Amino acid sequence: MAKFRVTILTLFPEMFPGPLGYSLAGSAHAKNIWSYDIINIRDFGLTKHKNVDDEPYGGGNGLVMRADVLGRALDHAQAINLGAKIYYPSPRGKVLNQSVAREIVAEKNVIILCGRFEGIDERVIDEYNATEISIGDYILSGGEIAGFAILDTCIRLLPGVLANQETLISESFEGGGDFGSLLEYPLYTRPQEWKGKKVPDILLSGNHKQIEEWQFEQAKLITSKRRPDLLKDKDNL
Repeated sequence: MAKFRVTILTLFPEMFPGPLGYSLAGSAHAKNIWSYDIINIRDFGLTKHKNVDDEPYGGGNGLVMRADVLGRALDHAQAINLGAKIYYPSPRGKVLNQSVAREIVAEKNVIILCGRFEGIDERVIDEYNATEISIGDYILSGGEIAGFAILDTCIRLLPGVLANQETLISESFEGGGDFGSLLEYPLYTRPQEWKGKKVPDILLSGNHKQIEEWQFEQAKLITSKRRPDLLKDKDNL
């Protein structure tokens, strides 16, 4: 049985698995480290036209996905993925970060509800205790792309996905080792010189202590320039 089971509710099931079928996520799925089910929300639509949305009460632009339609779809999802926690990609949700991703992975069984149009009826969020997750301060056409980002972030954290789990420690935002929540330091590989640009001499020295000190200083410098908000913790200064 997979370590992480996902049920995805969407109006566009043909979009999946999409990028999750390749690279790390694809290999992990083939190894049964994670699994997924796709539910077409329109299968639970109303009338012969399978309507899933309607005009918002109180007026306003656009359409809203109906509570009765989503309720039936979610009931079905919960029946096939017992005990799964529901996540709803939404610009008003808490922002996805490594800590949130670890919380999601710890659930083991999750449901991703991909909204469309102007959003979903608020009663669905309340009734199913759905957790809203944002991937940034911008608007997408639907929840599917956000769902890809959420799941890719989570899947790579699962044991057995990365060949070297130590890789996670020094990555940006991970908060592992001596680097706290700093952005990652610059990376270099062969050739040693390319278009007149050389690999920093310190990285060729073989002195691991000095290399780690250089990496730490570079991480602080990059973070101070690009994401000073991450330096609020005085331990990182």
